[in-house]
Parts: sequence; structure tokens; C-alpha cells
Amino acid sequence: MALKKTESRSSKLLAMIGALGVGAVLTTSAFAQQRERLPRECRAEIRDLCAFDGRPDRAAIRACLQEKFSELSNDCASQIRDRAGQNRQQSANSTPYVAPAQVSRTVIYGAHQRQVVDIYEPEGAVDALPLVLFVHGGGWSMGDHKRVQAKPAHFNSNDYYFASTGYRLLPDHPVEEQAADIGAAIEALRGQASAIGFDPDRIVLIGHSAGAHLAALVATDPRYAGDNFSSIKGVILLDGAGYDVAANIASAGPQAWQLYTNVFGRELERQQALSPITHVGGEDAPNWLALYVEEREVARYQAFNLAMALNEAGSKASAYPISGTDHGRMNREIGIEPGAAQTEAIDAFLEAVLS
Repeated sequence: MALKKTESRSSKLLAMIGALGVGAVLTTSAFAQQRERLPRECRAEIRDLCAFDGRPDRAAIRACLQEKFSELSNDCASQIRDRAGQNRQQSANSTPYVAPAQVSRTVIYGAHQRQVVDIYEPEGAVDALPLVLFVHGGGWSMGDHKRVQAKPAHFNSNDYYFASTGYRLLPDHPVEEQAADIGAAIEALRGQASAIGFDPDRIVLIGHSAGAHLAALVATDPRYAGDNFSSIKGVILLDGAGYDVAANIASAGPQAWQLYTNVFGRELERQQALSPITHVGGEDAPNWLALYVEEREVARYQAFNLAMALNEAGSKASAYPISGTDHGRMNREIGIEPGAAQTEAIDAFLEAVLS
């Protein structure tokens, strides 16, 4: 490749909230601090909704809001999303800070404010390089495509264009529309590939948590990407647990069951239609890497079953455990030393798929 590689200009990582967005905003110690930041009405609404009597602990807040976030008023939900987006403090795991990367250009693919893609271009690129397209997580109801941490600098320095796409969210936009947004983003990007400078036929999707589910769905069910499906050369999944939605719901505890049925409904037919594993064996993306937190049983089960189904159907897929991390760090430490294991696995995959 003809890109002059550059060293990362950042030495610290932007510490963000966890994958579902609410845990780090409303921790045990942070909940009292939120008195200065969340309106009183919203705090009262959370306590009433979750039936908190006295001071709640972190686990109780996280579990309740993951289960019942969609039941909050629009004002309160927006307040929590805003506070999550503003949380730039160093997280409890002491992950170092990285200055936000500079967006090179933005592609708009729809009328909604979330239907945009930020592009991060490698310096000095003279060839049409591959594109790594990130799909953020957030429980299908939260998240922000701006939260890319060290990924742009890392992937740019390894001769890839990097892009991060937004998509519309629940409760106003169901999963079907979210997957359609990812497909529309791919179409818009490919339509401007010559102006941007990347190779429109070499795209790898990388998704975290809910974004992993959406990336897997788009890469197994061609209805979403349409004529652009063949441009997806690989898929990297980061600790997702929704590749077989019906199986997840069938074995879930009360809190997870409520979360997933709020998102996917209670009708088995819809759960299966929105499960990537249902569509395996048709027109699947050819190469897959499913990373999961080693200690997270549901993610391990889902990753292995999806990889097995893909391999049996003729794709190349592997499920790979990452130890010494957690669901949020799996994503936000890509490209820095604490995330060496997932970074090395991703880099090796991309080299094999795109070289």
C-alpha cells in the first residue's frame, strides 16, 4: 500500500460510558453527583420507575435502566443521553485519555440528524485504500457515532480509511429501520468513494454490542444493503449477544428478557427475522471475526454458534475470547496498549481479509 504511515498523535484514550450508555452515568458514587446535573424531575422519575427506596447501588441502577429505559419520558431519556455524551472523565478502570480525532468529512445519507457518517482519512494516501466502517452500540436506544476513541488514528496508521456511522434509535425507530440505515450508509459511502478516496469494493464492518448485532444482520440479510452487499468483505463483532435473538430471549433472566423483548418484541417470527443466524446460508459476507469477553457466557455462546453456522455455510469465521477486559473496554481500548489482545486480533484479521 502506498500510504505513508504516521504515528498516533494521541497517547491517552477518551474514557466513555459503557455499551448501554447508562451504567457509567449513574454509578453508585456518581448518582449523588448527578443531583447537580440531572433535573430533579428526572431523578424522581428514575426512582419511581425503578422503585428505588433509599440510595440505590450501581448494579441496581444499571439493571433497572437497561430494562426500563424505553419507559422513561422523552425529556428524561434525552437528559440521560446528553449527560452520557458529556461524560469525558477518566473511567474507573484508569484507561488513559486520547484527544478526539478530527473528522475529515461527513456524509449525510438521510433527513434525520443521526443519518450521518463521519470519515477519518489517512494522511498521504495515494491509492484507493479499504474502508473500516464502525457501528456503535447502545442497546438500540442510545449511543453516539462520535465516540470512536483511538480507532481513527489506529486504523488510519495501518492504511485504512475509517468511518463511523450514526443510525436512528428506539423508541421511534425499530431495529428494522436501524439495519436499513446501516445499508443506506454503505450505499451513500460507496456513491462518494471516488471523491473520498477509498476502494468501494473493500469494506469491513465493525460493530460493538448492539452495533455488533446490526453489523451481523446487515452482513447476513442482503435486503438491507441491497446491491452494495458484495462490497462487505469482512465483519468484526465486538462482544455482541444478539446473533440469535430468539435463543437469547428463551434463556434470559428477567432483566435481559425485558430488555430484549422491548427491542425485538415477543413474536417468535420477528425475533427470528432479526436474528443474523437465521439468515446464514444465504448470501453471507465471506469473512468473520467474533470477539467476546471470555467471562461473558452469553456472548461466548452467541459468538460460537454464529461462527459455527457461518463456517458450515461456507464463510470463514472464528470466535475468539478476550480475557482481562469487560464489555465496554473491549470496544474503547482498541488501538491502545490495554487493548492489545483485541487490537492484535483485529489487525491480523484485516490484514488477511484486505491485503
